[in-house]
Amino acid sequence: MSEGENRPGVRTGYVTQTHTGTVSWEAAVREGARIGFDFVELYLDGATERTALDPEAVESLAAEVGLDLLVHLPFADLDVGTPRDRIREAALDEHRACIDAAAEMGAEKAVLHASSHASPPEWKFEEIRPNLLQSVHRLDEYGEERGVEICVENLPSVRFTVHDFETVFAETEAAMTFDTGHARVDGLDAEDMADFFEEWGERVSHVHVNDSRETNDEHVPTGSGTLDFETALEPFRNGWIGTISAEVYTFDFDYLELSKRKLDGYL
Repeated sequence: MSEGENRPGVRTGYVTQTHTGTVSWEAAVREGARIGFDFVELYLDGATERTALDPEAVESLAAEVGLDLLVHLPFADLDVGTPRDRIREAALDEHRACIDAAAEMGAEKAVLHASSHASPPEWKFEEIRPNLLQSVHRLDEYGEERGVEICVENLPSVRFTVHDFETVFAETEAAMTFDTGHARVDGLDAEDMADFFEEWGERVSHVHVNDSRETNDEHVPTGSGTLDFETALEPFRNGWIGTISAEVYTFDFDYLELSKRKLDGYL
């Protein structure tokens, strides 16, 4: 039993860095189990984009080592908000194919970036906002039909930021992935984050614990930055049910092991 299983309702895992090919998905899953995480969040892009994976093999290995599975949907070249209808539909088709693969793997959640490369001066946010909301709605419905919960992530200084989520919550049924580092870039301190969780905790299904030394999107090992996680994560010690990923940009699993110990301490 991992330490996370001792906290009713809260499970911890980590976001794999498998997209570069430096670490295989098999190693990422096995190391996640060795460290004692409850799940892995498999990044479906680059070396581990959906066509490079055998969903049955992923599901089998996760079951073998006793881990739950989440996925992070691709985003670098997929624009779900573009005003160009054919491009937007193609991006949605690829997302749907990824959700199908996630369902085949037995993944329970999929992290979504709702953003667009269409930006000023050519396009105003007010023009692409309806497209983003419609895409979130459509993908959320598609995921629900396949047993995969879509969790929209707040992005750093890119819409949708944390400041847009009151609208996302009002106009869609989608859950949220709250990224602490991204929220910090957009002006929230630890107390602001705790306040957000207190107000919207029922819509936050997943969290990316993203530490940094300053107001940048750094993803340093958890606890090695300056974000006050004791304060920020306090609401999650009061019966919240959800998943929390350490999102650390490293290929050294010793840093992930330390990040898990730090995260367990904050929780």
